[in-house]
Amino acid sequence: METFGTVLECVKPGIVAGLHDKAENCYRCIFRIDSKGYPPMSSANDGRQATMDATQVYREEIFTDRKVGTIRRMTPVTLDGAVDSTRPVIFVGQAQVMTPMGAVPISFELDAVTLAEAVEKFGASAEQAVQQTMRELQEMRREQASSLVIPDTAGAGLPNPSDLLRGGRPRR
Repeated sequence: METFGTVLECVKPGIVAGLHDKAENCYRCIFRIDSKGYPPMSSANDGRQATMDATQVYREEIFTDRKVGTIRRMTPVTLDGAVDSTRPVIFVGQAQVMTPMGAVPISFELDAVTLAEAVEKFGASAEQAVQQTMRELQEMRREQASSLVIPDTAGAGLPNPSDLLRGGRPRR
């Protein structure tokens, strides 16, 4: 079995770093791949850790009509879980738009102070977010289409490959 490299760390509870039999298949193991002398890729132990901003903690509540979408009420809280009245409550709407490629999730902020106001503004805000997403998708398509390399007609004088395979003379 081919090894992925040196196991730096496994965060699976009860496992000492790299001392379990299926490290290659463990999604919790962090590897350093150094078999070809390349520098190791960035990993979780580069001294950087994912830390939460203690001043931006929110309690999240989800409301839905089970038809059109959901509204998330993000209530600011302090570290002890009490409501932080110095920051505003944020309402975020979420919906899905069906495209030929499948469902595209759309998220948008609702300019509202109460849940009733957020419900009232949901439809117009969702339509605006869908239009913005469609404009962005069209722009991405244009960018991809402009990056395609289309050969010019300079090769039109070349012989037909099927004529060469039959041993006949190339057509002119």
